[in-house]
Amino acid sequence: MDLATLKAFKPTEYEEAADGYRTTGDMASEAKDALDNRISVELRNQLEGDAAKAAVEELKSLSKNFHYTQTECGLVSTALNGFAFDIAVAKRKLEAAMEDARADGCTVNANGSVSYPAGRKPGDEKTADGGTVTGSAGGSPTSDALERQAMNIHPNPYYGRAMAYANRIADALEEATDADTKWAPKLRALKADDDLEVSHPDWADAQSDTGGVREAGKAYLDSLPEPPKDGSPKDNAAWWKSLSAEDQSAHLALNAASVGALDGLPAVTRDEANRMVLAQTRGHVEQELAKIPEPPRYSPNPNGPYPAVIQNDSWSKWNEKHGERHAELTKSNEGMKSIQARFDSTGTKGLPEAYLLGFSTDGNGRAIVANGNPDTADHQAVYVPGTTSNLSSVSGDINRMANVWRVATDEADGGTVSTITWLGYDAPQSIVKDAAFSHYADDGAPAYNRFLDGLDASRTADSDPHRTAIGHSYGTTLIGSAARQGELNVDDVILAGSPGVQVSKAEHLDVSEGHVWNQEADWDVVPDIGRFGHGGTDWDGAWVIPSDPIFGANQMTTDTDGHSDYWKENTKSLQNQGLVVAGHGDEADLEPMPPAHQRGR
Repeated sequence: MDLATLKAFKPTEYEEAADGYRTTGDMASEAKDALDNRISVELRNQLEGDAAKAAVEELKSLSKNFHYTQTECGLVSTALNGFAFDIAVAKRKLEAAMEDARADGCTVNANGSVSYPAGRKPGDEKTADGGTVTGSAGGSPTSDALERQAMNIHPNPYYGRAMAYANRIADALEEATDADTKWAPKLRALKADDDLEVSHPDWADAQSDTGGVREAGKAYLDSLPEPPKDGSPKDNAAWWKSLSAEDQSAHLALNAASVGALDGLPAVTRDEANRMVLAQTRGHVEQELAKIPEPPRYSPNPNGPYPAVIQNDSWSKWNEKHGERHAELTKSNEGMKSIQARFDSTGTKGLPEAYLLGFSTDGNGRAIVANGNPDTADHQAVYVPGTTSNLSSVSGDINRMANVWRVATDEADGGTVSTITWLGYDAPQSIVKDAAFSHYADDGAPAYNRFLDGLDASRTADSDPHRTAIGHSYGTTLIGSAARQGELNVDDVILAGSPGVQVSKAEHLDVSEGHVWNQEADWDVVPDIGRFGHGGTDWDGAWVIPSDPIFGANQMTTDTDGHSDYWKENTKSLQNQGLVVAGHGDEADLEPMPPAHQRGR
């Protein structure tokens, strides 16, 4: 880049272009939401038949296009701002060097050279002639030393100063050239394919684009206000609110995973960030799976229609090389499909829009999915699943909270409800090997407490919500650990199939008397087996679980059997949970209190 070009460069023109792309991205986001949460919903509810189903599928494709447009526009906007930032830094250096040269009586020429006037050093009788010098950028220690020596020897005192100005100008021009060279391919890479289908490779490419822009824009990103280190949800909320629209857009475009994980940020913001991460991650996973397709496991049986017992040699070799990775990717992909299925079911049986408040494939996977916006809901419920829960099996947990949402909404006297599936910890994966240990609950409990506190920090309604913690199986142990380690920020607690909550009394769960509710179904063996690992202890006795009368919980009527049907539709078990979530626990059916002499374990 030459001096004339850098002098004429106007960062504001690129910043205005960035604003235009950000506005376009916002419009695409609004269009996507309208398609997903209003138009498609109305179409499904009012029309039937193959034509209607085909139309819904076309709208899904159009929604993907808008989502991709939103993501790419965010990247283009951030890239343009990053380019403008880098060139503006170089331009300021150039202008400062030129101003200093003029003030010192030197002239900056069109090619970047500097002319200096005649002059003489103190004590010299003869005036040395003026001249012109050309600077060099980023000299080596040896060349810098030689240059300083020449300055000291030269009879004209302006020579050394002119050389310093020329070097500063050369440095600024080189910095601008480097920025132009760095950003040009990044911006070219943001050009989308010329088809109308947003495919998994497109999203994988978007993930690559994000990494490229993040790498090129390091200086720009470093100039932005960073989130508070180990900040509380209130700190996170204050930081986000303090950012300009431009800064928020940059963080969303390049730090979506971090933004989506920050408790205290608005639900709509976390949802936007996590959906970007979800789409890009799924694109990458689908591409990787396509590269390692699983071959047939069994060889054809020439003697009949059934497969041979012996495994195919090619499958065995493939399994040795790719089997573990293929299984890992498949599990992640199944979980991502389940989350997308919840997005697609908005409007089904009245379900509200979904919000993805957390997502990651790390560990056993993370997924925090809300039915309805918790920032405005009158009633919130945050459900913690138990043993064997992971990203691949999250569909069942999401469906459970959809069922609770429907019942609670019916019972909420016109109030709004948000039910949240919180798979925000690594649950034990084996009933035999893992479930007896408490460290899974103890490690995950602080994150659960932060999430609950974050719901307060992101609140936009004027009134405080009524909030319920719901736990199933080992998830109840985590809730108990959260109360034991910190302050459980809820009004009611529902425990289902609990093996113990680490405390021996309902009063230790940080809610008012009478606001702990327990369910134990017939043929659910987990409570009695689990009590010896997770039951609470005190002077009243050891290994107390919520099903024991001495614990002091309301024992709600449960008409389901086994360990997994507490959320079965059209049951008293589900109805009672919905009443508690809607703030009508006093209307829930309770089991008769045993006689006083039978109220021990």
